[in-house]
Amino acid sequence: MSKPAGATRSAIIAPVSDAEAAVGPYRRVLDHTVSWPVPAHVTVLYPFVAPDRITQRVIDDVRACLLAVPAFTVTFSRVAWFGQDVMWLAPNPDAPFRRLTEVMWNHFPECPPYRGAHPDPTPHLTVGSSHLADTTTMRRASANLQAELPIHARIDRVHLIVGADTPGSWGTVSEFALLPA
Repeated sequence: MSKPAGATRSAIIAPVSDAEAAVGPYRRVLDHTVSWPVPAHVTVLYPFVAPDRITQRVIDDVRACLLAVPAFTVTFSRVAWFGQDVMWLAPNPDAPFRRLTEVMWNHFPECPPYRGAHPDPTPHLTVGSSHLADTTTMRRASANLQAELPIHARIDRVHLIVGADTPGSWGTVSEFALLPA
């Protein structure tokens, strides 16, 4: 188990590699996490355990949590927004992602999603935010991306990643396969 040096935070994510071709060009311009590098994903639990507290036991506990979660297929057919600050793709169904978050949070109650800021977090794949782009640019990208949808994706694994808010700092500590469905 190796952790990138200088890591200050961790997350459990469900990578959505099937979306990379469509969202990658937009994310490179609109999403600051691309430079960290974090792939297109739906967040399962963030923040997670502090990187210096991630032990083999934590990894084994994550693996055990996922023993009852089957792989699933989703469709991203709609661009949505959090206010005017974040553009994202909505998964349908979103219940499997909610289940992943619920399973992980139940086992790690000290890690509420988004530090408890959102009592019922909305599963989403972030495409862009006001960190890098103005609203006009994001609205134009939104219209262009909507024309490329739907994206069908198979979610069959989650990753434990760690890093900091600096380019090149994030990396995968462990990958966990979901049950075949």
